Amino acid sequence: MTPGKFNLDLYRGDSYAWRFILWADDAQTVPVDLTGATVAAEIRDKSAGTHIVDLDVVVTQPNIVDVAMTPTMYDTCPSKGVWDLQVAFADGQVHTPVAGAVTVTPDVTDSVVMPVRAR
Repeated sequence: MTPGKFNLDLYRGDSYAWRFILWADDAQTVPVDLTGATVAAEIRDKSAGTHIVDLDVVVTQPNIVDVAMTPTMYDTCPSKGVWDLQVAFADGQVHTPVAGAVTVTPDVTDSVVMPVRAR
């Protein structure tokens, strides 16, 4: 199965969160059962290339995967790369439901040292 395409267009230092709901059928009536599955998402510089960062992944049964990127994850991120979301099921099957390109636009303000002000 070819992964669905989902590109990550990021602005360096910003927080991001994405939700993927996985279905076993095209009509989206049968949820993928993620019980016992290991789910991971990572950014690399290119396919089968150098590992850059693991994205935060949280699974909510039966079929929801939340993926997040925090400001500190950009430390080693190149301006271009690739990513995917991979599911390893308890029965040994591995599927990649979504993948895509990663583009990081440089930021102007350094959010790591930005002071917090009361509003």
